[in-house]
Amino acid sequence: MGYDVISDESYMRLALQMAAAAQGQTGCNPVVGCVIVRDGRIVGLGAHLKRGEGHAEVHALAMAGDQARGSTVYVTLEPCSHYGRTPPCANRLIEAGVKRVVVACLDPNPLVAGQGLKLLTERGIEITTGVLEQEAQELNEAFFTYITRKRPFVTLKTASTLDGKIAAYTGDSRWITNDMARTYVHTLRQRHQAIMVGVGTVLADDPSLTVRLPVPGVHPIRIIVDSELRTPLHSKVVQDQEAETIILTTERADPERARKLEQAGAMIIACGDGERVDLDLAMQTLAEHEIASILLEGGGTLNGAMLKRQLIDKMYLFYAPKIIGGREAPGNFELEGIAKMSDAYRLERVKFETFGDNLCIIGYPAYPGEEGR
Repeated sequence: MGYDVISDESYMRLALQMAAAAQGQTGCNPVVGCVIVRDGRIVGLGAHLKRGEGHAEVHALAMAGDQARGSTVYVTLEPCSHYGRTPPCANRLIEAGVKRVVVACLDPNPLVAGQGLKLLTERGIEITTGVLEQEAQELNEAFFTYITRKRPFVTLKTASTLDGKIAAYTGDSRWITNDMARTYVHTLRQRHQAIMVGVGTVLADDPSLTVRLPVPGVHPIRIIVDSELRTPLHSKVVQDQEAETIILTTERADPERARKLEQAGAMIIACGDGERVDLDLAMQTLAEHEIASILLEGGGTLNGAMLKRQLIDKMYLFYAPKIIGGREAPGNFELEGIAKMSDAYRLERVKFETFGDNLCIIGYPAYPGEEGR
């Protein structure tokens, strides 16, 4: 049976918009939107808003009521078929008597992975897949990485001058970028489950690492990479109780110092027995703590270490039209250096956005053997 591709894409785009509005609210769960249409009218809308609560399909079915029977359901991610914190959405669609289900992309979770669609098909429900698939996959790129790679999706954000400096040689960095760019960064914070910096940033700036927007947002979990537990007990990330704070350290760290930080409310996680935090182990451990996305706002040392370990998945590189120079001025990435230009780290799928006179380059690092991942 033929269907109107334009209408399918139109309704799916609405579902994607609703899903996108919930970014940062669902923890390690995906963001999902659902639109129910019957006789050319939208009769139900829904989005997954909070982990452990009703999925998008449940909210949309509740709005549609009896009008769901014989309808077409547009959903951005394959309906679940297993019992988790909530009952299977595929069963709810079957019970509601829907006629057709249009899905943007399949769920990579092994507990679903095509089983939801199989269940619907076995009950005689028509299935269409791949409508705006690329947009849907990008919307849940953090969830896909978390499920398939067993680690958080890491988005790097830096703000620098045209000559790549993130601060003057004196340490002064306020402000490199303009108000519009900084406001957008707080939007990025809200969209991620956690924010990560090195202890050097805490010592230099005593940041809050919270979301500060005109409309209050959800604060991310704060992660501090601190091999020697130098995070001050009086620092804001320890004392303000605005959000959970996790300090990543090593087994060599001072137990008494760890005890005091824990008493102050921070969670201490030892990652390896070396002199520095084992970043690969740290990412694995954070995933085990159900952290699926991290906004990395580190200094050059942490940024360079994460890039070298191929642990950065996406980059937002903000540039202000300023040049400050300085041999001792810190840069975006502290690396040993690349001998040949052909071996340079490259970004793919690059986009550009402007914020007044500031430029943001957005792209995905292409690591050796992983181009086009």
